[in-house]
Amino acid sequence: MHKSKLIKDTTREERIAIVQEALSWGDECDGASTQAASVDKFYLPYIEGECELRELNMRKASTSYVLSGNDRGQNGPSCMM
Repeated sequence: MHKSKLIKDTTREERIAIVQEALSWGDECDGASTQAASVDKFYLPYIEGECELRELNMRKASTSYVLSGNDRGQNGPSCMM
């Protein structure tokens, strides 16, 4: 069984390790060190215990889509940076 990744169940150090482990797959790609710095900054609210990982991932996924002028969506996840 996997350990919970929720803020309430992890320490700051554990959250850092969770993010680093999840992002380690890109270490061998060209430009990975540049990309890692921006991604770490993106996940800082999770590391600092301000926003759950799933909320950040939902935000990241939702910004991947371009909405037309006719699209009306919700304001996005509750976690704000």
